[in-house]
Amino acid sequence: MAKVGNNIVTTGLSGKLGNLIVFRNVNGKTIVAAAPRERTVEPSEAQLNNQNHFQEAVIYGKSATKDETMKAAYEAAAKEGQSAYNVAVADFMKAPQINEVDLSNYTGQPDSYILVRATDDFNVAEVTVTIQNADGTEVESGTAQLEPGTIWWRYTATATNESLDGDKIMIRATDVPGNLTEEEKSL
Repeated sequence: MAKVGNNIVTTGLSGKLGNLIVFRNVNGKTIVAAAPRERTVEPSEAQLNNQNHFQEAVIYGKSATKDETMKAAYEAAAKEGQSAYNVAVADFMKAPQINEVDLSNYTGQPDSYILVRATDDFNVAEVTVTIQNADGTEVESGTAQLEPGTIWWRYTATATNESLDGDKIMIRATDVPGNLTEEEKSL
């Protein structure tokens, strides 16, 4: 792929030249690339799923950039050559990650806490924690709070949990488009 700057012959040129090359104008720069070839085989189920996911991302990107607040947030995160739309589509395509769960400060008593390190390519919107006894009954559930200036989320216990043996901690992280990542830990 070649990039052409201020050239009198190609400035503003866009389209296809035969079946050899295509010209695109992106942010005032003309980009020249090999023309895409037509598919000769049917896409696999995984490819179709990816195409559908991308189509949903495009719809989300268009919708997000119509909302002035969302558009401003995505514009602020855009790098050179990216638009708010590009950042929104990329955000939809990638779910948040739960990188680490620290259970060392959870004792089963109120005010003990669980720390979750969650990241996203744009922004983690919410982290929730559910604590269940070994028999599956829920002890408590709620939203963790982002620790100021960090990527750590703190869930502070409110209920007394008499026995921690075999308890399960379910962590859910969501991003702005609503992608969900779940992780389960055992005590």
